[in-house]
Parts: sequence; structure tokens; C-alpha cells
Amino acid sequence: MLKPTAVATAIAGTLDILFAMILTLWFGREIGNMLRYVASGPIPDATDMGMGGAILGLLVHFVLMAIMAAAYMWFARTPRRDHLVDMPYRAGIAYGIVTYVIMNWVVVPLRFDTPLPPSTLSVATQLFAHIALVGIPIALVAARYLTPRTA
Repeated sequence: MLKPTAVATAIAGTLDILFAMILTLWFGREIGNMLRYVASGPIPDATDMGMGGAILGLLVHFVLMAIMAAAYMWFARTPRRDHLVDMPYRAGIAYGIVTYVIMNWVVVPLRFDTPLPPSTLSVATQLFAHIALVGIPIALVAARYLTPRTA
């Protein structure tokens, strides 16, 4: 399961961070600040680390993505979960919603004390990212690399 996890991490992680960078620029903010904010989740001082903090943010992003990809691959291989490999679009949409809820309604509010509910724009952009750029790509990689047991 290492190869599909690595491939899914690379694809979903790249798509998601590129989207985050586009949104950051769209709203007139600096990419380095966005990446340092990501790094400040596990390392609060990262916001003051300059380029090193930004690089650390990129690393933190891909570590989180690797955890999401590995969790999906592991869960897809558990008994009675063949549908996660057999129906990647449905499963990817569902997994995107799950990762959205965990990250935006649990992890981020607990770590950064952000207000709930998020703004409508935040919900829309984050749901899109988690479904189209994270959940579906991870599920498609699983479908490609993990042989369905029903075959």
C-alpha cells in the first residue's frame, strides 16, 4: 500500500496546495504567509520563520495529505469495504466530505479557535477542494492500484 499512498499523496497534495495558492493570490495575500500559517498548526513559531516556515508549511501540508491518503488506502483494504475501490467517484465524494468535516469543523477550529460556522465562501471552496482535489483523486488512485476483491 506504500506506492498507492505515495502516488495519491503526490497527486492530491499537489492539486490541493495549488488551489490554496490560487485562492491566496486571488484574495491578495502572500503564499509564504499562507504556508507559514499551515506550518503553525503543529509548530506555532513557524509564522516567524520566513522562508523556512513556508517550506515547513509545504511539508506539513504533504504530511497531512499522506495521512489522509494512507487512511483511505487502509480503510479500502478492510473487510466489507470493496466499494471504496469498486466505486471510486462515490467513495471519493464521500471521503472528501469526511476530510472536509474533520479538517474544517474539528481540527482547524480546535487548533486556531476559528469561529463556527465557517463563511459560505469558505464552505464552498473547502468542500470543492476536499471533494474534487483530495477525495476523488485519492479514491481513483486506490481504484487503480488496489485490486477489487469482488473481481
